[in-house]
Amino acid sequence: SCFYAVFTAPETAQALWYRFRIETVVGCHWLCPDGTGYIGRLMGREGGGFRLTVYERGFDTPAWFRRSVMYQVFPDRFGFSDDDTASKGVEYHRSLGQTPELHKSLEEPVRWQPRPFESSYSPDDFYGGTFKGIEGKLPYLKELGISCLYLNPIVEARSNHRYDTSDYHRPDPILGTMEDFEHLCAQAEKAGIRLILDGVYSHTGADSRYFNRYGSYPGKGACQGKDSEYYRWYDFSKFPDEYRCWWGFETLPEVEENSPSYEDFVCGEGGVIDTWLGLGASGFRLDVADELPDAFIEKIRRAVKAHGEDKLLLGEVWEDATTKEAFGQRRTYLRGKGLDGVMNYPFRNATLDFLRGADAAAVAEQIMTICENYPPPALDCAMNFLSTHDTERALTAIAGEPANGRDRYWQSGRRVAPNKVDEGLRKMLLGYAMIFTLPGVPSVYYGDEIGMQGYRDPFNRAFFDWNSTEERLRGPMKTLARLRRSCDAFDGGRMEIVRAEGDVLHYRRVGKTQTAEIILNRGPRLLAEEAFGKSTEVNPGGFTVLVEDNAPAHVGYFSIY
Repeated sequence: SCFYAVFTAPETAQALWYRFRIETVVGCHWLCPDGTGYIGRLMGREGGGFRLTVYERGFDTPAWFRRSVMYQVFPDRFGFSDDDTASKGVEYHRSLGQTPELHKSLEEPVRWQPRPFESSYSPDDFYGGTFKGIEGKLPYLKELGISCLYLNPIVEARSNHRYDTSDYHRPDPILGTMEDFEHLCAQAEKAGIRLILDGVYSHTGADSRYFNRYGSYPGKGACQGKDSEYYRWYDFSKFPDEYRCWWGFETLPEVEENSPSYEDFVCGEGGVIDTWLGLGASGFRLDVADELPDAFIEKIRRAVKAHGEDKLLLGEVWEDATTKEAFGQRRTYLRGKGLDGVMNYPFRNATLDFLRGADAAAVAEQIMTICENYPPPALDCAMNFLSTHDTERALTAIAGEPANGRDRYWQSGRRVAPNKVDEGLRKMLLGYAMIFTLPGVPSVYYGDEIGMQGYRDPFNRAFFDWNSTEERLRGPMKTLARLRRSCDAFDGGRMEIVRAEGDVLHYRRVGKTQTAEIILNRGPRLLAEEAFGKSTEVNPGGFTVLVEDNAPAHVGYFSIY
């Protein structure tokens, strides 16, 4: 018998589904996915389709980032400088029992309760982190193996998270000056570390020079009338008090991204993108990329790449970014004209599922679905993590009691039970072994390496405890970072599942000159697993990474336990 298959590549980048129709003398059959999305099964009727993402010819992503290890910093909570940088009139945390003079402290927890005159909590308490403070920690980051530093918003704002922008062209004075930021970038570059920033362009702050709801800024904001140059950026239903705002928060009025003046403000010459890249930043992570029009993202990309093809553009996406729908259509931002890569929440979910005992085959399916669906250049730039400022801390998520939607009163001060901390840290290391060896770029949320705990905002945003003596994760993370730098299998190497059953997840990364086999054993017993034709032991709750040179001759052997 002869079988023929014909495939014609589409002319345009798009997300497709396909299946095979097989005509025989006994009838018609269909080869369709078996439920995993990437393994076929012969069926008597038409079923679902395999996924195929067609991306732009010539789509490429920054090589330096594909080889990086990221570190995410919440700027107010990482490092401060002993000068008067953090001096504007805001509420600072102080050591318990200290005098009212400015005195940043780790002793006082983050504030989460509303004040007597507030209906809800206001995130306007500060610890006083600065650019100079971050700069002082560059040797620590370099020693940890970090080569890319991602900073949550740094521009002037009213909150400690700074997602309520007040002035896009000015750093928050608490953090320092333009010169301080430029110096931070220069010193980081000397240490082999690039900086990327958080771009928040779906909304501004109500208390900003653009909206100016409270009259805090000179000149006319949108709330001062239709003759304001910013009026058309916003959508008023009843001027000036009722307007479209982000997820109902009146402090965050949404902008009309398609407004020509706003597009030029962000993407034009001398605009926001141009300014910060000109000062030394190496790229941006776009906040709520799903809520930005594709055409706007493409303009941002052009503005970023105008500073060099090595400049990076990531996006915040919580689902499979190739099938995401918004604005009544499937999004196109991961096909070569928009984002270089996205935050890889699906890998986080798969990793945590594995650590919590989920079926290993189902975990492998989650991972391979993303590997199959994402264009290779974008997969190589996916931001992999266990924690962020929007999630529970990794240790809390792994070993803590599930929050299950409980409020801040329940979350406040709650810690992992002492008898579960050791096990939680072991599982957390197993999780980071996955994050460091799966396709994409590993990212460490500041403080995870010392086992910081916390439920969601604001408890996941505490100040880094520089007095911590916790070392159980730092050493292995340094080793994993060295492994990524030394083995080309982790620079775009092909992903293959070897075995996923019981307590074992065994996969392979195949690079141009080297192959790595990663074996994770979440079970309580010593595991004997075959890799490279040899029997390899993996400790209970541990992992092993084996590396050998590709054919014709296997030379070299490297393992981590």
